[in-house]
Amino acid sequence: MLSKRIIPCLDVKDGRTVKGVNFVDLKDAGDPVELAWQYAQQGADELVFLDITATHERRKTMIEMVKSVARQLNIPFTIGGGITEIADAEALLNAGADKISINSAAVKNPQLIADLAKVFGVQFVVVAVDTKLVAGRNMVHLNGGRLITEIETAHWIKQAEDLGAGEILLTSMDHDGTKQGFDCKLLDSISKMINIPVIASGGAGKVEHFTEVFTTTGVDAALAASVFHFGEIPIPHLKNELKKYNIPVRL
Repeated sequence: MLSKRIIPCLDVKDGRTVKGVNFVDLKDAGDPVELAWQYAQQGADELVFLDITATHERRKTMIEMVKSVARQLNIPFTIGGGITEIADAEALLNAGADKISINSAAVKNPQLIADLAKVFGVQFVVVAVDTKLVAGRNMVHLNGGRLITEIETAHWIKQAEDLGAGEILLTSMDHDGTKQGFDCKLLDSISKMINIPVIASGGAGKVEHFTEVFTTTGVDAALAASVFHFGEIPIPHLKNELKKYNIPVRL
């Protein structure tokens, strides 16, 4: 059985790591370069860096910041924010990315997924999906959660897989930052529906939430931010606890 991955996420705004609740009320969570070094030392399996205002501000990802973070790492590094074309992905690859994450741009131009997969390989393309319940249905949201679409989340994820996405990073906006647990019902249905890895995101608050998501859904990885940034759950402790439940993790 493949090891389950633990992935810290650096949401970066104006050169600082930030964290909010339900995508709003952002608070400073530290220097991204320093945090990246800490996570590499602690045994994180991967690191995700999201320039969360790049799309909204209609600009590219902060390349120099990305290079500084990449220099701290000996683990796979995924970067997202403001990627709209092949050249953007190429620049991030040269800056130290192992994978890129696309969100709003992929919804607006689904062909981008296929183009990136063709040029760089399927394993390079992570499609991030921000979802929120609207009148009882999970709907895709864009621009850092600011823009609601009329696209059902499950439909879009299946389309993304068909186009060549190598992985889905699925964030429940309803659960994000609440520390009340992952949206296991949604994550289970999505992981059963597709054949590519799913990264669970949104809602981690304690060790039991990671145990729950790995034992009740088919997700391959769990991503979290504030519980790691503020030292609430040290990664070595988390992995040792998961081991007790016979959840395969790399120690």
